[in-house]
Amino acid sequence: MYPIRLTVEGRPLEDERRIDAELIERARGGEVVAYEELVRRYQDVAVRTAHLFAPDGDAEDATQEAFVKAYAALARFRPDAPFRPWLLRIVANEARNRRRSATRRVGLALRVVEDRRPDDAAPSPESAVLAGERRSDLLNAVNGLRDEDREVIAVRYFLDLSEAEAAETLGIPRGTVKSRLSRALGRLRERLATEEAGR
Repeated sequence: MYPIRLTVEGRPLEDERRIDAELIERARGGEVVAYEELVRRYQDVAVRTAHLFAPDGDAEDATQEAFVKAYAALARFRPDAPFRPWLLRIVANEARNRRRSATRRVGLALRVVEDRRPDDAAPSPESAVLAGERRSDLLNAVNGLRDEDREVIAVRYFLDLSEAEAAETLGIPRGTVKSRLSRALGRLRERLATEEAGR
């Protein structure tokens, strides 16, 4: 069972939704500054999302285009819905479209994985090297998966989205997120085991 996230950037989710709702309402009324604030609030996660779905060179452009499209679609946004997954779905769709239109296949840039240590203690040089190798192996294995598997793993774990947010972002039912994630993690384990056995 995964923990339920009760905060976003240190604030309760209710506060985040209230702030988003106020900014959206003001932006719908033509207040450009309010939309600029929404862009600032979600720029980082939007860029990380675009990098998961599009080749490096297209991710920044996809993010900008997605923000333009989201602004144009604000009138259709349901006020009772959470804004972040709605926006990330637009970003993901724009990035996917750019990837599909590319003539070459480029591996995804999964730079969004942060080095997270359980405590503040600095790792030994040996530990740092091993951790770096494990991280590299994991990213290579994830990049080697098919798009559907890579995307569900990336949004769920690299972006740390809940199942509901992942479903909204990917445009699939929540149950499909669970089943795809289960199959994708199984294929990832097999790929890692095969690579380990080949050493």
